[in-house]
Formats: sequence, C-alpha cells, structure tokens
Amino acid sequence: MTFAPSDFPGDRLGYPKEGPGSVARLGRRVGALFIDYGAAYLISGFFAWDALAIFAIFAAIQIVFLPTLQGSPGHRIVGLRLQRLDGGWVGLWKPVIRTVLLILVIPAVIWDADQRGLHDKAVGTVLVRR
Repeated sequence: MTFAPSDFPGDRLGYPKEGPGSVARLGRRVGALFIDYGAAYLISGFFAWDALAIFAIFAAIQIVFLPTLQGSPGHRIVGLRLQRLDGGWVGLWKPVIRTVLLILVIPAVIWDADQRGLHDKAVGTVLVRR
C-alpha cells in the first residue's frame, strides 16, 4: 500500500487546509498548553507548590473539560476543539488516556504528517480549529 504525499496537515484525513475544521497548528497547540499549565500552576498555589499537585490539577482540567466542552480552557481560548476522526464526541475514557500520554510528554511531541501526536493517534482524536 502506498500513500500519496499530502500537501498540508490533515489532507490525508480529509480536513481543510485552513480555517474552521482544519488541523490545529503548533502555535495554537503550544498556546493552549501554556494556558492550561499556567491555570494548573495558579490553582495549585492555593493548596501546595509541588510539581505533583500541578500535574494532578492539569490532568483534572483536561479530563473534565475535554469531554464536556470539546476542549480544555486553553483550547477554547485559542480557538481549538478536540474531536474523534469521524467528527463525533470523544467520550469519557479517551480524554483519560490522552491526558496520561500528554503528561508523559514523549507521545505528545512525536507527530505524523498530519500533525497528530501519538497521544491523539492512540485514542483516534484530532485537534482542529473551531
């Protein structure tokens, strides 16, 4: 089986090149990550300043908001949403697995040609522009 080279991220998956529904690019992804991690850091200041508390709060933010709002607060602020490849609701268990892999970092920084990290590929999701 051979694959034709894609012209842009999301081309092979049937997503548009740009605009709503296009695959999220690095700048927006990193911006959302900083917003969510910053929120976790600020919230942890009310309880404890250790790294474990920050990661636990970050994970809670992801796990609560991904299935309910189709994205974390950071995703929503920068104009992104998380969806299954077929466009459906991500469900309840996929955000848990995706978050664990995101916290491990390595799966999140290994991408395919469609700019989907291993954490998204593992659960069959894609981060797109709203």
